[in-house]
Amino acid sequence: MSSKLSDLRGFVCLVTGASRGIGRGIAVGLGECGATVYITARTLRPKGESGNSAAPGSLEETASEITARGGVVIPVAVDHSDDTQVADLFARIRREQKGRLDILVNNVYAGADALTSSVKNNQKFWHMDGN
Repeated sequence: MSSKLSDLRGFVCLVTGASRGIGRGIAVGLGECGATVYITARTLRPKGESGNSAAPGSLEETASEITARGGVVIPVAVDHSDDTQVADLFARIRREQKGRLDILVNNVYAGADALTSSVKNNQKFWHMDGN
């Protein structure tokens, strides 16, 4: 990327559903621009490894591509339909990045169901202390 807007050094990003497709492309682009990118999906290892019979694409493959392009990446296996795993993810980012999260790309369908449910019940979907 050659645009002046592409310098994201120092930014902390989270891209969910980053093992394939649009999520993977966005994560790779953010990493290429210099951001520290947390990537999540349920599939950690490539298809066929450790008994994984999931669809093609994995966090390890996305992480390798980001690293090869000079990016900083932290892959985290998360099932976004599990509220505890999602809360643990945000707690980890908060702890490791001193409360900083600049860009969130919510690219998983499971999160959409939970968000809709939370809005209907007038509850918070997730909470992060802001500075």
